[in-house]
Amino acid sequence: MVDKFATYSSGLDSPASDVFPITPDDGSDLAAATRAIRADTGGDVVLVTMSGNERTCKFADGETRAIRATRVKATGTTATGLEGMV
Repeated sequence: MVDKFATYSSGLDSPASDVFPITPDDGSDLAAATRAIRADTGGDVVLVTMSGNERTCKFADGETRAIRATRVKATGTTATGLEGMV
C-alpha cells in the first residue's frame, strides 16, 4: 500500500492513525493518550486530561470529540462503546 501522506508531519488536527477500545478504569491510564474519543451510546465520560484535570464530558450517541485524555474513569462514566483515537 502506498501512503501518499508519509512525508507529511502529523498535527493535532490531522486524522487519527489508529483507534483502540477504551475500557473505563479508575486506576489505570490508557495505553496511549488520545487525540479524540468516540462514544457509541451517549452519556457522561469522566476523564483525566493531558494537564491532569478530571473532567466530566457529556457525549451524544455516536459523537466524537477532540479530547486529549490519559485516563477514562469507570466511576461516573455512563457512555458506552468508547473508542480512543491516536
